[in-house]
Amino acid sequence: MATLIGLCLRVKLLRSLPPRLKVDILITPGAHASEDAINKQLNDKERVAAALENDNLLGVVNQCLLYKAG
Repeated sequence: MATLIGLCLRVKLLRSLPPRLKVDILITPGAHASEDAINKQLNDKERVAAALENDNLLGVVNQCLLYKAG
């Protein structure tokens, strides 16, 4: 779940910010057992691009970004 949340954050920032800015997503130290692996995944351009090529995963990310609470 942490990876999906991080991926949603990364995609939202990449879509919202100008391309000249660098985006780094990091999990708070000690907040997750796989913190290092998730940080590595979320900040690897090739892994993110590969994840977003998956239509199902892209659909979940888009739904996450479209959701409006209450």
